[in-house]
Amino acid sequence: MALGSGFGIDKLPYGSVVGPAGTRVAAVRLEDSAADITDVAPELFADGSLDRLLAAGPDVWRQVREAVRDAVAAEATPLVPLSEVRAVLPFTVADYVDFYASEHHATNAGRIFRPDGEPLPPSWRHLPIGYYGRSAALQPSGTSVHRPNGHVRTDDGGVEYRPTERLDFEAELAFVVGVPSEAGRPVSVAAADRHVFGVALLDDWSARDIQAFESAPLGPFLGKSFATSISPWITPLAALQEARTASAQDPMPAAHLRETVNPHGLALELEISINGTLVSRPCAADLYWSYAQMLTHLTSNGAAVRTGDVFASGTVSGARPDQRGCLLELTWNGREPITLEDGSTRTWLNDGDEVTITASHGAITLSEVTARIVP
Repeated sequence: MALGSGFGIDKLPYGSVVGPAGTRVAAVRLEDSAADITDVAPELFADGSLDRLLAAGPDVWRQVREAVRDAVAAEATPLVPLSEVRAVLPFTVADYVDFYASEHHATNAGRIFRPDGEPLPPSWRHLPIGYYGRSAALQPSGTSVHRPNGHVRTDDGGVEYRPTERLDFEAELAFVVGVPSEAGRPVSVAAADRHVFGVALLDDWSARDIQAFESAPLGPFLGKSFATSISPWITPLAALQEARTASAQDPMPAAHLRETVNPHGLALELEISINGTLVSRPCAADLYWSYAQMLTHLTSNGAAVRTGDVFASGTVSGARPDQRGCLLELTWNGREPITLEDGSTRTWLNDGDEVTITASHGAITLSEVTARIVP
């Protein structure tokens, strides 16, 4: 296998797959195959999940990664084509938090909803804004997304309970927590990599009409909680070193949020397609807040994180119109339709539409997240 290829021996994202016999095994992705890694560390992978590996910490992560690479290089791990297995969520999801870390996305949303006011909330450049989600909403790539019902405002000013007419995607990065933290002891920015195991692509589906009605005065609830798609292949931070980047922040964050040593931004270039038509190319390097700052803020009040926690970046958007990470921005809240390659137009997603998000940086490739909308 060529070193440097998208899912080559130097990357090897972790996951779990179920074969025709129904047996679940821990695996790594090697190009278009899954390599069973059970025998590399039976004490960690006996149940077919990554739970024990996540909790084991950086020293074990490093040792296992080296052992897995050696085993794959020696062709000592059984290979099965991805087409013959089903990738499932490889770990037990504990909590789920979604952030709002893109200044471009937050600014565009502010301009759409508050055209006569300041686009960013006063707190936005001082802390990573986020909200708690539902862990049960996370589902692996390939799982269909059912169009949700909810309360929406009608054109005549009334309220009706009905299927959403403004279904949207949000292209995001998800960060998977390995080592838990202690309640009352915040995780510092410098210590973030001792807790975060890896990264995956995530699509935080949004029903914009349901969200708009329920979000006054509080935040998103049923407009978000019906489904969140995540890639079942987790790329360890150790495979992303060449994608590291720093972002400029003004004003300077509070001391506990400053990145003084190593940058924790990731220069991953995302691509979003609807039914095979490329509609946007956002870049995660444009995120204002890094994953380390998000984790530090999440724990800064003494809250703890657990093994299997997932926190996401929020929509990744860039400065250009072709870098917007959701239909809310791409169509400017439905006022500017986009055209697909088959000649059809979209302001929001139709039943039958399939959305796919990919990401790469040089030789680094993250496993895609994709899902189809069903009634």
